[in-house]
Amino acid sequence: MFDALATLLVFDLIGLAPASPLGAALHFFVMDVAKILVLLTSVIYLMGWLRALLTPEKVRAMMRGRSGPGARLMAVGLGAVTPFCSCSSIPLFIGFVEAGIPLGVTLSFLIASPMVNEVAVVVLAGVIGWKLTLIYVATGLTIAFIGGYVLQAFKLERWVEDYVWQIRMGEAQVAENGNGGLRARHDYAWNEVRQIVGRIWKYVLIGVGIGALIHGYVPADFVARIAGDGSVLSVIVAVLAGVPMYSDAVGVIPVAEALLSKGVPIGTVLAFMMAVIALSLPEMLILRKVAKWPLLGIFAGYLAVSFVLVGVIFNALRSVL
Repeated sequence: MFDALATLLVFDLIGLAPASPLGAALHFFVMDVAKILVLLTSVIYLMGWLRALLTPEKVRAMMRGRSGPGARLMAVGLGAVTPFCSCSSIPLFIGFVEAGIPLGVTLSFLIASPMVNEVAVVVLAGVIGWKLTLIYVATGLTIAFIGGYVLQAFKLERWVEDYVWQIRMGEAQVAENGNGGLRARHDYAWNEVRQIVGRIWKYVLIGVGIGALIHGYVPADFVARIAGDGSVLSVIVAVLAGVPMYSDAVGVIPVAEALLSKGVPIGTVLAFMMAVIALSLPEMLILRKVAKWPLLGIFAGYLAVSFVLVGVIFNALRSVL
């Protein structure tokens, strides 16, 4: 449907040639923007109905006082079904600390939440297929789960800003959505659509625009030379390239799609995606407001090493993927 729409607009109405760089780029842009926005709106609205009662405050309450493997599994699971981005990191961080949740568990949640959520999973599957999507989800959740143990071993509590321990997070004035019946759930779900799409649409356009330029104008052999053959060095470069960028999982998907279409190894693309989503400089600067530099350094170091390992492992396995 989306391919047919793009073909009608770009090739039939505008008259661009499919083989031309501009035609290929514009076709990619129209098709992916339409596909992603429709998927975004549909999934966010449907999940809004199901998640009408699941607010950040209730997530905090569910995790209160929990520790151990069960708590980490719950943190990772909640992170996967709650689309909280870096803009929510500070209130969630403070709220989890106030609730007595171990810092390692909190960091597991903060890794999982931006990297994996149901909206990104559906959009990603619609763009690159379920096989690669499941690989991405499995690796992201594993990194989040193991990260709780690894980061807790460093006793990072000493590097949390002092004021965080002294704050009791104010109770947000959130209506008990869903208690008012179907109308209340509809209002909540539609508000979720307006807020989330309103917050990320520009990243979708930027991401699709970059992907379209790569798809239409960048020769495949050039991308292959830049990306390398899947070596450790090429994966490290991909991770470093993602650090200065800022996007959520949805915004980076079109770029990943274009890179894969140019023959960039799957591991390199996964490492790049994860770095953009969870290791970006803007997100680290946001977290700096509640964490001192040593904590941020260890947190970022763990993520960087994990992403490089993911890239190298999946590049080695790409012949069977």
